[in-house]
Amino acid sequence: MRRLREPVAAWGRPLRVLWCCHVQDNPRRRVGSSPPNIAGKPPGLESEKFQMVYRFGSIRAFGFISRLKLAQTTLTVVALPPALYSYSQGLLTHTTMCLVGGVASFALVMLYWMSSFFRRLVGILYVNESCTLLRVAHLTFWGRRQDTYCPVADVVPLTETRDRPQDLFMRIQQYSGKQTFYLTLRYGRILDRERFSQVFGTLGTLK
Repeated sequence: MRRLREPVAAWGRPLRVLWCCHVQDNPRRRVGSSPPNIAGKPPGLESEKFQMVYRFGSIRAFGFISRLKLAQTTLTVVALPPALYSYSQGLLTHTTMCLVGGVASFALVMLYWMSSFFRRLVGILYVNESCTLLRVAHLTFWGRRQDTYCPVADVVPLTETRDRPQDLFMRIQQYSGKQTFYLTLRYGRILDRERFSQVFGTLGTLK
């Protein structure tokens, strides 16, 4: 029996070594340590350094509201089938069933509108050292962070738009028309005014 156990133990050691090496080589495979989603990232940016030029401190609150609205809408929609069954059994009146259906429809419409706006709301703006690439940190449908990369040459300067710094929100548009973001200068902070002006134009010349 001892001779039989020794080969099994010998075969088990390499397996344990391989498993340990796999876990050490993949530290990101832990719960809660996944990096933010990245959209439109050009290749070869691993060594590129980005400077934060703008920050909206309340973006986390908007992310929490987005997740809370998603949970509320899910609960409302999940409650609709039991309500339909109760109505078919005569346990609910027609008025109550219409009210439940109206609340569920309103929740879906509000979720679509809020997620559409929150996904375009800018939380942080970064610019690389050569001021040729803009990184926009915004929210996803699930209320989490996503980074989108835009060439500075494709960004429409704010001096060429009708938006004013006094407005609640200003649009970040692209000449290619790919995506439009919203930032607020009233409640957000410009951390690097020089780099910000290189991308969006001088604030003093805004219309």
